[in-house]
Amino acid sequence: MNNLRACWRLLRVLGHILKGLTIVAVRFPALSPDQQYARVQAWAMRLLAHAGISLRIIGTPPVTGPVVLVANHLSWLDIPVMHAARHCRFISKSDVQAWPVIGTLANAAGTLYIERNSRRDALRMVRSMHEALERGDVLAVFPEGTTGDGRTMLPFHANLLQAAVTADAFVQPVGLRFVDKASGVTSFAPSYMGDETLVGSIWRTLRAPAIEAVVHYGVPEQAGGRDRRAWTQHLHDTVDRLRKG
Repeated sequence: MNNLRACWRLLRVLGHILKGLTIVAVRFPALSPDQQYARVQAWAMRLLAHAGISLRIIGTPPVTGPVVLVANHLSWLDIPVMHAARHCRFISKSDVQAWPVIGTLANAAGTLYIERNSRRDALRMVRSMHEALERGDVLAVFPEGTTGDGRTMLPFHANLLQAAVTADAFVQPVGLRFVDKASGVTSFAPSYMGDETLVGSIWRTLRAPAIEAVVHYGVPEQAGGRDRRAWTQHLHDTVDRLRKG
């Protein structure tokens, strides 16, 4: 039964991805950025439903920017989950842009790209984020830099908050977790880390009983004169509490 359920969900997900690519190619050029982002949010919500995942929001998502959402990272599902809760422009590694299908969808969602191993590109990204915040955008980062195991959190990289400091923008901590919808127990089915393959993680998620994605928004805050590293550690601890609550 699990395999049959997974196959049915997979067919629906693939069909939805094809629909998304068609919308991006045919309809996006005639839409304003706000209209595009509304379509991205609606598409992400349907993607979750096709995969057997519902959404629960705790707290208050930002109505508008400028704000940087700072979240823990545990799954390939984190980005569509956060888009479904509230569209945001993610900061992602540059090679994602060249990935087939995923790169097209990421571009349509307004993703900003960074070459992580280049100090010069990191400075360019700070400027790009600063300009986006000045336009009133809602940005999102995973300061851990990679997915964790869902049990503990990795340290945050402070450099991803530099733009919020220079723009004197708000940062809103966000805790993500997945739970078995029937029991409420934490589900690690969507986790993706280490030597695990993406295909294996996706298949395990599709085989699982109904999952609920929980997005817990904290209170937006500014640096308030704090050292960047001290603020980063404070945000890390706040996100850690939110993902458990």
